[in-house]
Amino acid sequence: MTPLADHIDLTSAVPNHAPWPRVVVNAEGWLAVAARLGDGGWTLLGLWADGGRVHMALADDNAPPAVAVVSLDAEDGAYPSVGRLHPPALRLERALRDLSGLQPVGLPDPRPWLDHGAWGIGSPLAAIAGEPAPAGYDFLPVEGEDLHEIPVGPVHAGIIEPGHFRFTVDGETVVRLEERLGYTHKGLESLLAGSTLEHAARLAGRASGDATVAYALAFARAAEAACGVTPPPRAVWLRALMAELERMANHLGDIGAICNDAAFAIIHAHFGVLREHVLRAAAVCFGHRLMMDRVVPGGVAVDLNADGEAALRGLLREIRRRLPQLAELYDTTASLQDRTVRTGFVDPALARRFGCGGHVGRASGRDFDARRDLPYPPYDRLRFTTALRTDGDVNARVWVRLHEADQSFALIDQILTGLPAGAIHAPVAPVANGEGMAMVESFRGDVLAWLRLDAAGHVARCHLRDPSCFQWPLLETAIEGNIVADFPLCNKSFNCSYSGQDL
Repeated sequence: MTPLADHIDLTSAVPNHAPWPRVVVNAEGWLAVAARLGDGGWTLLGLWADGGRVHMALADDNAPPAVAVVSLDAEDGAYPSVGRLHPPALRLERALRDLSGLQPVGLPDPRPWLDHGAWGIGSPLAAIAGEPAPAGYDFLPVEGEDLHEIPVGPVHAGIIEPGHFRFTVDGETVVRLEERLGYTHKGLESLLAGSTLEHAARLAGRASGDATVAYALAFARAAEAACGVTPPPRAVWLRALMAELERMANHLGDIGAICNDAAFAIIHAHFGVLREHVLRAAAVCFGHRLMMDRVVPGGVAVDLNADGEAALRGLLREIRRRLPQLAELYDTTASLQDRTVRTGFVDPALARRFGCGGHVGRASGRDFDARRDLPYPPYDRLRFTTALRTDGDVNARVWVRLHEADQSFALIDQILTGLPAGAIHAPVAPVANGEGMAMVESFRGDVLAWLRLDAAGHVARCHLRDPSCFQWPLLETAIEGNIVADFPLCNKSFNCSYSGQDL
């Protein structure tokens, strides 16, 4: 038995939750799980409310990895805080309280997170709405001689999402950074409630538009788990093809943007051209540059276009020819290396503690990839390697991205070679009161989707968790001790999603 099974009675799991168990615990059991998270035994995957109940998803990273959900009925609208014992849960609990009104007893940071006092109501997911949060926000104090603050945002110079960054600096050196997010809150989880699976899939694909395939795939797999549906093999392979195109496009674009923030515009232009080639190939293959609404419960909405394979083969030839040259240019440009090497260091111990996924976690030694460690079809039949570094700086995150882009080329090649024939969609008959969960590897890291259906087979509750939820806090630590001018470089090397965590 795994250590997780030694601490949680998985035999008492609710019968309609798939594919991993969900166990209802009492307050004592809840705190025992929180303590186990706090001492580093397990990894927190998600924390959310469902009516008067709170759910916590966790993983035991021992081989083979084990995943479970524990649930607690919040008596009198309160439950014991997990963040008190495990700091990565702090922002999740603040968001949970803002949306549901359930109070985490003992929460060390009682400030609102998503609620900026502009909604007109408080606790929009609660049966009875509460009062909105006060409009003001108290940033944490910093004391010391010769310190001053630099407020940045939420409106920025570029066409990017809004977020406020409060720097405390000593001269040019950043002593502390505190983030204030939530400006892109869109009530997504309220919109999902009561939706049909078809409409909910469209909403899920818009949680973070640059990862639309990953979100749609996570939702589709959760819905299929809840309904006991297996999509056709061809659909499964086409999903992976879309996911790798999305991963490659984002990594190529972000590598160029990192170099641009280090004032090396020529390499930015070259990577921008490569990214455009990927997006155009995606449009040829599936009729949409971002492949939005192409992954649906039961399979995919469109088949590979007749000209798609030829377009992809040409794309692979072009990028394989040019990418090594650009990687060498990056590696041999001293002025660029001077900006990226040893800049924005993320401690590997923090990456493990926060369950930090994607290129940020793997650049700091956390060896986790949902495609490999929680394998879902067709990745259980595909060959790929995962880059791992421990230097944890901007340079390490660039090289992890370069490796992942290269592996995406190899995966696309395998998918095109092994793509089975047949149907691309299986009917999905909603199951009353079914529950499903999925984890999918996006270009940022693991996306979690949890779904509960009502008696009519509509979405009663759906929670989506972006990998950025566990990466944003580490950006605050990465910039400490660096100069203010290096923040854009650090920020872009993370490229966290504002929209994905502002649900």
